[in-house]
Amino acid sequence: MLKAQLGTLAVVIGFVASAGGVAALATGIRRTDRRLLAAGRQAVWYVLFAGVAGAAVMEWALLSNDFSLQYVARNGSRSTPLLYKVASLWGALEGSILLWSLVLGGYLVAMVRRFRRRRADDPVFCWALLTALVVAAFFFGLMLGPANPFRVGNGLTPLDGPGPNPLLQNHPLMAFHPPILYLGYVGFTVPFSFAVGTLVTGRMGEGWLAETRRATLLAFGALTAGIVLGGWWSYEVLGWGGYWAWDPVENASFLPWLTATAYLHSVLVQERRGMLRVWNLSLIAATFSLTIFGTFLTRSGAINSVHAFSLSAIGPLLLGFVVLIVVVSVVLVGWRAPLLRSPGRIDSPISREGAFLANNLLFAGFAFVVLVGTVFPLVAEAYDGRQLSVGEPYFDSMTRPIGFVLLFLMAVAPALPWRATSGDILHRRLVVPALAAASAMLVAVVLGMRGLAPIGAVGLGVFALGGIVRSFVVGAAARRRQTGEGALIAMVRMVPGNSRLYGGLIVHVGVVLFALAFTMSSAFSTEREASLREGESTTVRGYTVTYLGDRVESSDRKTTTSVQLRVSRDGRVLGTYAPALSQFTGSTQAIGTPSVRNGLLEDLYLTLVLTPQDGRIVVGVKVNPLVVWLWVGAGVIVAGTAVAAWPTGRGSRRRPGGGVDEEHPAVSTEPEPAELVGARTDPPGGGLGVTA
Repeated sequence: MLKAQLGTLAVVIGFVASAGGVAALATGIRRTDRRLLAAGRQAVWYVLFAGVAGAAVMEWALLSNDFSLQYVARNGSRSTPLLYKVASLWGALEGSILLWSLVLGGYLVAMVRRFRRRRADDPVFCWALLTALVVAAFFFGLMLGPANPFRVGNGLTPLDGPGPNPLLQNHPLMAFHPPILYLGYVGFTVPFSFAVGTLVTGRMGEGWLAETRRATLLAFGALTAGIVLGGWWSYEVLGWGGYWAWDPVENASFLPWLTATAYLHSVLVQERRGMLRVWNLSLIAATFSLTIFGTFLTRSGAINSVHAFSLSAIGPLLLGFVVLIVVVSVVLVGWRAPLLRSPGRIDSPISREGAFLANNLLFAGFAFVVLVGTVFPLVAEAYDGRQLSVGEPYFDSMTRPIGFVLLFLMAVAPALPWRATSGDILHRRLVVPALAAASAMLVAVVLGMRGLAPIGAVGLGVFALGGIVRSFVVGAAARRRQTGEGALIAMVRMVPGNSRLYGGLIVHVGVVLFALAFTMSSAFSTEREASLREGESTTVRGYTVTYLGDRVESSDRKTTTSVQLRVSRDGRVLGTYAPALSQFTGSTQAIGTPSVRNGLLEDLYLTLVLTPQDGRIVVGVKVNPLVVWLWVGAGVIVAGTAVAAWPTGRGSRRRPGGGVDEEHPAVSTEPEPAELVGARTDPPGGGLGVTA
């Protein structure tokens, strides 16, 4: 009972602090009362305290097996290992809302700390903080109502509980994937709040972009890492041999990633030329809306998924909140439309501005395709009760062409000058990457690769990598002429001088690696199921798998049947692997544990399909090429995002045209013709680091 009281008190403090902060800020803004505005700022510390205290009390209850709390009774057990007991905090509906509030409290305090030297009555910041506190009040309000994590059971306290969902206690990644994903989801509250502050106050300058740049990049990097960790978990746990199935909840996290990526690109044009303001405000509003929509999908019971939680009463509230965000955003953008008119225009479609606009359209189209495929079955079921599913063929056929065009733009856009270009500049900057791409495609065909999609992916990937390498080489050569440093030292030291540019290029390297690995692993995997007696073997793409025997292990938590499989190739034994099936106590579902032999070129993926029956087992053998490069590519994306968020040094030199030359930041060795430079709008403040 004590834990329930303390936890409820923490939630009440969080709600009162959030709502009180909103009231103080609203009144302070109206009266220009600095004391009330300062009180609104102080409220965020109580919000963070409430989140920390609530999470600490819940962890205390989980670790001490306090089954008087309904949440612990449904999701805890005495036999659950420590790591999964801790992770049970976010393993079900109410705990996940508690985690959301904790992360949001951290972001709110970071906002206040970041702008502590700002005048207390700064209107943009005050409105931004008010907006973020409204979001906090909403989530704490959910915990006071239908998503109360500290509700006490009505009957007798059980002696034990069922533990977390068996799928959520079968791999350590579940301890890290949700919190990192939440860092991304919740982090977009910050730029959205500043966008609202900008629209409400009518201060349409570009300052808010620079002020929220690092928060946006942190959220983007965390969302990227969270999505990929989820794919890795799926690959290592679910036993189907894949990592992305266009599951509705996978799509729910992918949708804000798409719009956030478009925003990070588009915002460069606003910083450089003062253009695409409506695009940027709309994209960041869409990103935040989609994070709440994703929360609705996973926590409303609207879909059946291994990722989703059970049916709950908070679905209508979350959906209503999404509608409120969309309506408020549309009304504010419409209201401020006269102030959002761009002072410049796109002079030529073959320019960096034109490429960014095309990029926006493609990412918006990509997001629309995924949104339709995700929502249509829900709408159809709500309309006439039919249960429909939209599978991989739809998503693959609709998104593949968009992905190819985006790869092409990623290669071309960094080579395009601002405002306009000429055939001579394009030839000089793209001929080497184009030749490298053509050569790579030819080599792929000679080596036996077939299929338009994989060959095209190789060509476009090498084309993009060639452009990236060229940018690094040109920048390093310019620095060498300026400083006399060695080539390697020049390349390393030039990155801090323009972390925005080179961080973005590193992100692009990761995207290319990921795209190539995704295409190859999807196009060239080989799969077979085999029924084997002890001593028998099966061969799949050069790998010989021999069944050596089985083993059964039982505990209070589960019963696990594993089989010993010896793997050899060309007569050389590569090792013994042990895929398994586990039956958890209190669950009727058998949970598989695949055994994976990872390699730089391909993975051997082994699963136990059927346990020994009459001396026979059924095993699945799958060979997946280049899967490890998915995880490497994702790591490079996150690393590039961190570089882009790093404070820019003094290595960039301004060119006579008035702007920083994004392609040659130290000294330009390929100056744009004077007639193509023109007047540039280069407002103060950092950029977002991703160039195309």
